[in-house]
Amino acid sequence: MAHPRVDAIVEQARAAVAAAQREAERAAHWSGPGATADGHEVSIFANVQDGAAARAARETPAEGVGLFRTELCFLNRETEPTVDEQAGIYAEVLEAFSGAKVVIRTLDAGSDKPLKFAGHPDEANPALGLRAIRFCLSEPQMFLTQLRAILRASRHGKIRLLIPMLAHAHEVEQTFAAVRHAKETLDDHKIPYDRRIQIGGMIEVPAAALSLKYFVRKLDFLSIGTNDLIQYTLAIDRTDDTVAHLYDPLHPAVLQLIAQTIRAAKRAKTPVAVCGEMAGDAAMTRLLLGFGLREFSMHPAQLLAIKQQVLRTRVREVEEPAARVYRTHDPVKARALLAKLNA
Repeated sequence: MAHPRVDAIVEQARAAVAAAQREAERAAHWSGPGATADGHEVSIFANVQDGAAARAARETPAEGVGLFRTELCFLNRETEPTVDEQAGIYAEVLEAFSGAKVVIRTLDAGSDKPLKFAGHPDEANPALGLRAIRFCLSEPQMFLTQLRAILRASRHGKIRLLIPMLAHAHEVEQTFAAVRHAKETLDDHKIPYDRRIQIGGMIEVPAAALSLKYFVRKLDFLSIGTNDLIQYTLAIDRTDDTVAHLYDPLHPAVLQLIAQTIRAAKRAKTPVAVCGEMAGDAAMTRLLLGFGLREFSMHPAQLLAIKQQVLRTRVREVEEPAARVYRTHDPVKARALLAKLNA
């Protein structure tokens, strides 16, 4: 006759084994391609800043790198990194994600990220000054060096080139010209590279979000940088404590720009991602899925929570609730609707 205590121990052991098996199955599921509960494919990528971060992200369910912030390779240096130094750093990230997509953003310096060696001017309002693509185009030799390094690295993996803070058509045209020049210099030295490298643009300035017809016609892909998009839409410096409380991702103007960008890109069959903080906020995942987003990129620490939310979501159940959030003009009501969407 079995002893009750032994029976209890055996039952506990069986429960522990079953739980471990479920966890292993869940981990295996998370490590594969993402999809919602009703079968819509969703890609989850990591934001990284160097090879070490990419290697750490490789241990997560990240399918690749959706945002490689190259400016962190330039900061806290007394001299500009050479082509060889940059190409080596980019190759480290490619090695960590061998065969996977790696989106490399060109230098996003200026504002709160000045370069010691570049002689950044003192600006009354640096967030609205010489930063990102504006700075790169004002320093053509530095930009050429980076483009050459990215192109050199492109022979080793699936690099996508991402241009930050675009607002004007002439910035796109000047960037294309700079890429052509970089390719010509490599051709002159018979250095191989991906001749069909894709070029995308960040939508983080309202002017870009409102000029999508041009951008989707010229660019291979888009990435929405929600941090700056919110800041510039609401005219709020998110680093200023006196107004930081007004920084609101659920402001109707912000939601309309994000939703309209996703929908316009989808109509044009242009891939679009969100790589700002909203992508890593689990409270926003179902809303963004309802808007039609199918590509997220975030800090590696947020990947599991977001992928779990994706796996649990049925798109057909969140599209109408997301539309109700989109249509409201009251941020308080939007929060209530979002809470209901996530219930």
